[in-house]
Amino acid sequence: MPRAVYVLALGIFAMVTSEFVVAGLMPQMADGLNATVPEIGYLITAFAVAMALGGPFLAVAVVRLRPKPALMALFAIFLAGNVLAATATDYATMLVARVVTGVASQAFFGTSLSLCARLVRPEVRGRATAVALNGLMLGTLLGLPLSTVIGEHFGWRAAFWGITALTVVAALCTLGGVPRLDHAAEGGGRGGVRRELAVFRRPGLWLALSTSTFIIGATFSAFSYLNPILTEVTGFATGAVPLLLVAYGAATVVGNTVVGRLADRYTLGVLLCGLALNLLFLVGFALLAHLAVPAVVCMLGIGLVGVTMNPAMVTRVQRAGNAGPLVNTIHSSFITSGIVIGTSLGGPAIDTFGLRAPLWLGAGLAVIGLLTLVPVLVRRPVRHAVEHIGVNRPTIGQEWAKMTRAGDRQKASNTSSR
Repeated sequence: MPRAVYVLALGIFAMVTSEFVVAGLMPQMADGLNATVPEIGYLITAFAVAMALGGPFLAVAVVRLRPKPALMALFAIFLAGNVLAATATDYATMLVARVVTGVASQAFFGTSLSLCARLVRPEVRGRATAVALNGLMLGTLLGLPLSTVIGEHFGWRAAFWGITALTVVAALCTLGGVPRLDHAAEGGGRGGVRRELAVFRRPGLWLALSTSTFIIGATFSAFSYLNPILTEVTGFATGAVPLLLVAYGAATVVGNTVVGRLADRYTLGVLLCGLALNLLFLVGFALLAHLAVPAVVCMLGIGLVGVTMNPAMVTRVQRAGNAGPLVNTIHSSFITSGIVIGTSLGGPAIDTFGLRAPLWLGAGLAVIGLLTLVPVLVRRPVRHAVEHIGVNRPTIGQEWAKMTRAGDRQKASNTSSR
């Protein structure tokens, strides 16, 4: 695997750590910015909305740049947003900072995944994507708890300064470790934006994007409410939850690695099995949440087959569209939309039906995700049969011509031998 892929993973790790940092520092930030905890919670929503809506526009703005300068420009914007967050003295300034970092991180994801596809052979793109996305998994596993610990001991501003320092390190590594490439065939240069936008006329691309939305929506409808479910329904002590979340994060790292190995050859099969297993674990969790061992098993199962479908999702979207930065950024926006759907619907569901409701919601979203695969599964056997009959098997006329040519050659051979 090229060294540059691991460098891109470091950049993604910095971005994801910044995305999650607010969740671990809500009380301290509320005191420091003279705001309420719910208002600080809106900063998470603002980051997600900025990613989903603003990321593609920034991707269009940098699509004419070569990949390396584009990444450096996005690092600069992201760095400015983090510095603004670290020095913010009021809520409005922090809100602007979160919007800036959200937009930059989304465009960075898309540009990074596009570059990953160019750095390796087509048959190992899924594996390269998994390596880069380990930055996302490790951001969940390590970035959030580390930034929380820093914030608790040295203040919430120190956490943002720490992310700023990490961003500088990632940018310097990118400067030295990512090769200088020309514009990709799919985008960049003259007419690049038009070429990128043209692929969105393909219905198959939109179907692939929608599958990704429901996979992530199903996963985050459960993940977003694991803390109250595990404490109030399962009965774990509050102090045990961080350890359980670390175990969940470790499961995502393992699942991401396995899916990365399989995504290139068995893209559709991985998505089908992953969604089916996620549905099984979500239903099992909803039914058995009051029992400690089954609840933990189901929670870890969701970690193994939920967000870890990303390498297969990216591979499918790139094949349905292209590997350009705009396609990858819009795909990331659809993924973020899944997060918004899962988290925003989970809260009202709890108010109406109780703490198990987000798990049932996730199961419902997983079912919809499976339904989005049906058109592809129906077309594939028919297409395979047509190709098998029309291409692999010669027609009767072709067989007759082949036999005639063979007979003529045999007669000529017999004549010459006489």
